[in-house]
Amino acid sequence: MSEAFELRMYRDIYAPSAALTLPLKAAHRVIYVFSGAVTVLGDKALSADEGIYAKSAMPVLAGPVGAVIWRYEIAAKDAAESLADAADSDLLLSGPLTTIEHADAAEGWLFRFDSVAFPAGGCALRHTHRGPGIRCLVQGDIRIDAEGASHKFGVGVPWFEAGPSPVFAQAGDEPTRFVRVSVLPASLKGTSSIRYVDPEDGARPKDQSYRGYIDQVIGLPSS
Repeated sequence: MSEAFELRMYRDIYAPSAALTLPLKAAHRVIYVFSGAVTVLGDKALSADEGIYAKSAMPVLAGPVGAVIWRYEIAAKDAAESLADAADSDLLLSGPLTTIEHADAAEGWLFRFDSVAFPAGGCALRHTHRGPGIRCLVQGDIRIDAEGASHKFGVGVPWFEAGPSPVFAQAGDEPTRFVRVSVLPASLKGTSSIRYVDPEDGARPKDQSYRGYIDQVIGLPSS
């Protein structure tokens, strides 16, 4: 089932007071307000650094200064891009959902939205995760070492991590934070998905700290 779906990240830039409705072209959706403010679903006001999950069509009204929204959707791999009308909308990145550990219809999936913060120069020791996800910096810069290569990322530039491949993360010279949306086994609700390559690293003091936004158990999409 997971082979038929992917996780997509869009950036929607709304003009002041722009109004639209995001149609249900995706089975599940998370939106994150990177800057500005919006009202969604009629009465839910979201400011910068807030997010919400929805499975239905989503009315969106931008605030008086507009907004920049990062939108994450689970969609069929062959589905057309779900670009937002009445906004400057781009698909930034997509990645397959083939590496969710123990993904089956009886258990379902966990649609998780959280953030990871580092002090200046902080790092995350070599680790894996139990499912794939898309990360994107909201502050600072970071170097990601994975699959034999190193890549640096700045604010607003997303990257995809499949989960099983070991990753080392090194923050730059200022405090750094990224948000991430992951698709995980439902049994991980409320618990971490991280596994350290060296088991001894699990007991060592960590540089990174976490903030949870959404931990939504969902059924496997059927179409």
